[in-house]
Amino acid sequence: MFSPDQENHPSKAPVKYGELIVLGYNGSLPNGDRGRRKSRFALFKRPKANGVKPSTVHIACTPQAAKAISNKDQHSISYTLSRAQTVVVEYTHDSNTDMFQIGRSTESPIDFVVTDTVPGSQSNSDTQSVQSTISRFACRIICERNPPFTARIYAAGFDSSKNIFLGEKAAKWKTSDGQMDGLTTNGVLVMHPRSGFTEDSKPGIWREISVCGNVFSLRETRSAQQRGKMVDIETNQLEDGSLIDLCGATLLWRTAEGLSHTPTVKHLEALRQEINAARPQCPVGFNTLAFPSMKRKDVVDEKQPWVYLNCGHVHGYHNWGNKEERDGKDRECPMCRSVGPYVPLWLGCEAGFYVDAGPPTHAFSPCGHVCSEKTTAYWSQIPLPHGTHTFHAACPFCAHQLAGEQGYIRLIFQGPLD
Repeated sequence: MFSPDQENHPSKAPVKYGELIVLGYNGSLPNGDRGRRKSRFALFKRPKANGVKPSTVHIACTPQAAKAISNKDQHSISYTLSRAQTVVVEYTHDSNTDMFQIGRSTESPIDFVVTDTVPGSQSNSDTQSVQSTISRFACRIICERNPPFTARIYAAGFDSSKNIFLGEKAAKWKTSDGQMDGLTTNGVLVMHPRSGFTEDSKPGIWREISVCGNVFSLRETRSAQQRGKMVDIETNQLEDGSLIDLCGATLLWRTAEGLSHTPTVKHLEALRQEINAARPQCPVGFNTLAFPSMKRKDVVDEKQPWVYLNCGHVHGYHNWGNKEERDGKDRECPMCRSVGPYVPLWLGCEAGFYVDAGPPTHAFSPCGHVCSEKTTAYWSQIPLPHGTHTFHAACPFCAHQLAGEQGYIRLIFQGPLD
């Protein structure tokens, strides 16, 4: 979207810093990706730098402070300490960085418009009734224009009058070197995985990022007035696989380098065709099963594989085995008699969530999204923020909270009998 002027450099591909992928969407938004509202957003080097860095600090209601607040050409952050005192930090242009802003607002300074994720929602109408907890100007990412193209994250974004305004109630303080810093109402949380984003990845620790990009332990609840402890040994630098939580939506950051090692949609399609070519059968109806094409990822197909989530036996859809006394939700597997939920299987189509290129042998429970074993194992260990003070593991493809002992199951397919 922000590719440099291709006419002047027809041979030069734009430099990609990385991509942000919203958890809970399996490759696209329910009603399709449109403009700045989509399930993944690529950050490219801009034709002209638009980064900013802090410069002058004005204290109290001096004329300069008032002028800085009203100066439409200068970015500034205002910290209201009391009715009588406001500290304004002016920001100047930084020719070495590019700035990208993320939030709920559709105003022009926002590059990537993010709305609340409703687990398993198939249409935007499912998501409209919720009172949003995502800030209109949630956060900003600053990327170095020169290699290694380091990306850093900061809480809060500049609005259309180039201001960030922290009101009286927001947590804010003076730092040891006399600068100001603060937190936004519901906060911006970040988790960096240990061992990168690979099949050896392990979840890291959730931290909160301040307006100036400092790192803190979590507050007692999302919007508590008291900030956590500063974590000096960590930085706001994003790594491949870093998770960013905006209190209502969680984004995965993938670097351009990391994405180059990730399976492509073509690879996932080849794996789908490979499974289908093996002609798995329903062990009871003996009909051949097939995963529907990635484009038909919301409509249950008649050949669709279904699974008993307690044992992993894969069948075609059938009506028997209903346990009346169990509300009709649990079914008895004809193969092993174990009783549990019975759900259709769907391929995980968002390649950016895969930690490896392994075959689709496992499914998340209870939603039935299928991907590689290492990918299910990784996501099932990650406590994702939910609401204002709870955490739980969820399927990255649909955001459903995971259930069962592990949160996923190994699939047992029956091959053709001929």
